[in-house]
Amino acid sequence: MTEYNLTCEESGCRLDKFVADSNVGLSRSAAVQLIENGSVTVDGKSANKKHKLKAGNSVKIIVPDPVPYEAKAENIPLDIIYEDSELLVVNKKKGMVVHPAAGNYDGTLVNALLYHCGDSLSGINGVLRPGIVHRIDKDTSGLLIVAKSDSSHSFLAEQIKEHSFTREYEAVVFGNLKEDEGTVDAPIGRNPNDRKKMCITEKNSKRAVTHYKVLERYKGYTHIRCRLETGRTHQIRVHMASLGHPVAGDLVYGVKNEKVDFIGQCLHAKKIGFVHPKTHEYMEFDSQPPDYFEKFLAKLKNISK
Repeated sequence: MTEYNLTCEESGCRLDKFVADSNVGLSRSAAVQLIENGSVTVDGKSANKKHKLKAGNSVKIIVPDPVPYEAKAENIPLDIIYEDSELLVVNKKKGMVVHPAAGNYDGTLVNALLYHCGDSLSGINGVLRPGIVHRIDKDTSGLLIVAKSDSSHSFLAEQIKEHSFTREYEAVVFGNLKEDEGTVDAPIGRNPNDRKKMCITEKNSKRAVTHYKVLERYKGYTHIRCRLETGRTHQIRVHMASLGHPVAGDLVYGVKNEKVDFIGQCLHAKKIGFVHPKTHEYMEFDSQPPDYFEKFLAKLKNISK
């Protein structure tokens, strides 16, 4: 149980928002469920989710222990670019979540990998993320490497840590970038006002470095290549938005009322390169952006003629 005594600054806040924004780390929908289940009280009494809090109120929140969950195998088609006894390189489609989490326990890349690989996946990241060495966002397409053994997982993860792991993305960003190439070196951490978003901040953050280069300029948009030196959550999306050039179709960090959101987020993990954990040879793989990405580029070329 967690108890909070409200300050004057928090007066007037809705109960569901306060619970979601509290240190408990809940989503808004999860907060509402706790309130409706009677697990949240205000001054010892149950309250409605719309209840407006006042300074001096005592809010008690009881969060039940998490129910153990183990990812289940599902027969979901995978676009496998390369596979051997130690690893796989998978081309993830847009819309697929990498591993199970609250609200997405089925239909993930991990569920598909468990069906394809059986028990042949590394266990370093636990039962919900077997084999997952690094991640890309749900709405980002492209290449991911998956480890089949703990030793290979550790070997690959060390390359990421040492910044020797090649990761290149292609993106279409809003507006016309001033420079033909550049680097964004700005720390990224959790947004204090919205736990689902990241932001550039010095507080509770990690260094994040993105190198970008302009590939083509169009009317209102720029096609770029990004090379990651680090791999923070939402890194390219946050860094490009900080320059005033968010990724086209990005519904979280993008331009409000942008008219390309029906196309999807134009960010694709195009290339990865690494030293193989067993042969110690450098390997590199490339993939073409998905059709919706290519069609949007073609549309921009026509508009820009």
